[in-house]
Amino acid sequence: MFMPITQGGHTYSPPFMIATGGTIATDGDYKVHSFTSTATFTYTIGTDETYGDIVRVLVIAGGGEGRSGGGGGAGGMRDISDHTLSGTSETATVGAGASASDQANGQNSSFSTITSSGGGSGKTGSGQAGGSGGASDNSTQSSVGAGNVGGYSPSEGNNSGVSTSASNGGAGGGAGGVGGNGSGTSGGAGGAGRASDITGSSVLYAGGGGGNGSGANGAAGSGGGGPGNDNNPGSNGVNGKGGGGGGGWIAYNGIGGSGIIIVRYKFQ
Repeated sequence: MFMPITQGGHTYSPPFMIATGGTIATDGDYKVHSFTSTATFTYTIGTDETYGDIVRVLVIAGGGEGRSGGGGGAGGMRDISDHTLSGTSETATVGAGASASDQANGQNSSFSTITSSGGGSGKTGSGQAGGSGGASDNSTQSSVGAGNVGGYSPSEGNNSGVSTSASNGGAGGGAGGVGGNGSGTSGGAGGAGRASDITGSSVLYAGGGGGNGSGANGAAGSGGGGPGNDNNPGSNGVNGKGGGGGGGWIAYNGIGGSGIIIVRYKFQ
């Protein structure tokens, strides 16, 4: 590995980027830095014309809180393959999942100019907008929580499902699919997450929280969503994946999972 060398008052850069910060792993000729809490990514840009200043970045926000019935939406997910850096450092700001409070969205995550939106909360009567939308609680109102589907390709997330009666709750949206609608006495299934291979292995992230139902609870969305739970608080979303919290029985329930930021670059 090449390191910067100072000679005659001039610093000569290596051909590829070198960096510190987060938990560092190696995948072939690439370094992978993972941040599960806010920290600084410090780097020296290399002189290679193709790889010297280019990184791939995965930015996932915190998941939304489940509600009494409705599942929380997953945190927004952006996987940028060719982001250009300048300067010497960037703050990796990792969003927390929504706590057990009154209809709270997850927190945003950001790195450089890339921001992902916190997942929408389950909400009384109607869904809450977010990276992926949160679902309505056990009611006959059918307003979806809107996911941030515009402006990016692919989108950050998807819309929630809806509650169709007092016996079921809709599910939160996921990065890879919409949340399911409640039906009869069954809660909707959480929206599917989306896979990323930024670490070198394919991993699912940003699944939506399932809705609860008086007869059958909604399943968790793949990629870290929490399932619904009819007799207890909904299950929490998975930390480090931005999963949405599951819908439960009491007013404040499934907590959203925290987000994550992963940076990958060629180092040799």
